Amino acid sequence: MRTGKPPALSENALRVLEKRYLRKNDRGLIVETPDGMFRRVARNVASIDRHHRDGRDAEKESDEFYRVMRNLEFLPNSPALMNAGTDIQQLAACFVIPVEDSIESIYDAVKYAAIIHQSGGGTGFSFSRLRPDGDIVKSTGGVASGPISFMKVFDAATEAIKQGGRRRGANMGVLRANHPDILRFIRAKEDLASLSNFNISVSVTDEFMARARKGEEYDLINPRNGLVTGTLNASEVLDEISKYAWTTGDPGLIFHDAINRANPTPGLGEIEATNPCGEVPLLPFEACNLGSVNLDRIMEKAAGDYDLDWNRLGELVDAGVRFLDNVIDASVYPLPQITEVVRGNRKIGLGIMGFADALLKLRIPYGSKESIEFARRLARFVRERAEETTKRIGEERGDFPNIDKSVHRSPRRNATVLSIAPTGTISMIADCSSGIEPLYAISYMKHVLGGEHLREIHPEFVRVAKERGFYNADLIGKLFARPSIQEELAIPEDVRDVFLTAHDIPSEEQVRIQAAFQESVDNAVSKTINMPAATSAADVRDVYNIAFDLGCKGITVYREGSKPGQVLTPVAELGTCPDCGGRLRIEEGALICSVCGLSNL
Repeated sequence: MRTGKPPALSENALRVLEKRYLRKNDRGLIVETPDGMFRRVARNVASIDRHHRDGRDAEKESDEFYRVMRNLEFLPNSPALMNAGTDIQQLAACFVIPVEDSIESIYDAVKYAAIIHQSGGGTGFSFSRLRPDGDIVKSTGGVASGPISFMKVFDAATEAIKQGGRRRGANMGVLRANHPDILRFIRAKEDLASLSNFNISVSVTDEFMARARKGEEYDLINPRNGLVTGTLNASEVLDEISKYAWTTGDPGLIFHDAINRANPTPGLGEIEATNPCGEVPLLPFEACNLGSVNLDRIMEKAAGDYDLDWNRLGELVDAGVRFLDNVIDASVYPLPQITEVVRGNRKIGLGIMGFADALLKLRIPYGSKESIEFARRLARFVRERAEETTKRIGEERGDFPNIDKSVHRSPRRNATVLSIAPTGTISMIADCSSGIEPLYAISYMKHVLGGEHLREIHPEFVRVAKERGFYNADLIGKLFARPSIQEELAIPEDVRDVFLTAHDIPSEEQVRIQAAFQESVDNAVSKTINMPAATSAADVRDVYNIAFDLGCKGITVYREGSKPGQVLTPVAELGTCPDCGGRLRIEEGALICSVCGLSNL
């Protein structure tokens, strides 16, 4: 275990903590320090050890959990930081709520989502079971209004609730490609105003993708009675999805069969939906808690070069799995159905952040063959270490209760162990790049909560520029005007080759990074494929096909400038969303996240 003085929290991190995480009294005054927050969370989560007789000491583990958080080596998802040791005590990040084909089920789901959003969680829904627009309603003799109409009810309810007063509600809406209303769903966000609190994704099967390549027709099925209502050309539908993703950023794709081939508990049914950013496919009433290891904090320098401290990474994976497993029992879930399913499967999602920062220090260009191999090696290492830890906890504390309905053998504590999340806000606290995303820019404007903006330059670039002797005020001024440094010939070519931004990295290379992680991640991987403004809808379709071929579980694209109202200021200057790490845009004078819809930053 490393010791020594913890790093100073950045000004941006302090302001984010003050705005959303530190406890306040009845008058809204902050009554907690950042150290106090980390202590509160560590004590609360480690206290679960007292309920077991397996040799784990709650006080020692509390100290360990405190150190890894305070050293910014590991951070859990936002609800854990906000709520652990408080009256709310809801620590999970994301939930999937079932929506069955009845008014009772639909409005129960609206109510459940409101309760979850209020406690700090995000929600995912499959609307595929709802009868289509115009279908018969026998109980009234009328006609159904269809999934999109009801999604607007969910959207309005979300708009009315700020998550615990600190996080804006976020939803994922999923519809199968064979639903009769699929074309309406694909176009649902065409006006850039509807469903502003939703990400939407079309769920496609292997058969659909095969038919799309052959230009074949496929059947549309009414979920009420299973009857065929018509046919569509799969290639034309995929073109339509690509067109609207090109135009608006929605919908994304979810690869249904890839997800269910990796479903750890097939005895409990199919997985139909994911959380809002897609990194956790979940069963109905299932939830998952997430945490991430900060690679940037465990890069060691020797003889002038950096290397990843693999031993420390292993220690942090072990601590992260123990922490997240304890969270399952420490959390008070908003619904009894959720408590039953979550504690039956005990899914956790440990991931990483600071991947782009690590590549910079290793002098590996993001998207290169070397970076893809590093991603593959990294994910494999984390998976193997996490598997060892969940097996050990299973031996000490027992298997997850539904193991007999799973693909796993005893001993095993958790049905899943890994997930790559966007790490929006926690990467701001840790002062590292988000998730496995590339840098958006070398120089950028950070938006602190409360309306202030902080102009920053990536510290590793500053270090290299000074070390190599090309740092000067004129160059720095130019960097603030553009997201990429590739045209700045005053910067040595070998530096430009390494300091790539999202604008410089071909889409296929970004997908290959995502797929390299997915090979070892048992949940899923959140990654936005950034595409230049000149990208065509056909290019978007190509990205979908590449992601499908490489075994990704889902895919999301964002074409630069695709949102009307975006100002000419480079998106990189606008920064990233403090909740999910998505790109920010400007609409009617307000900052809005292109991924989760967070606004008024």
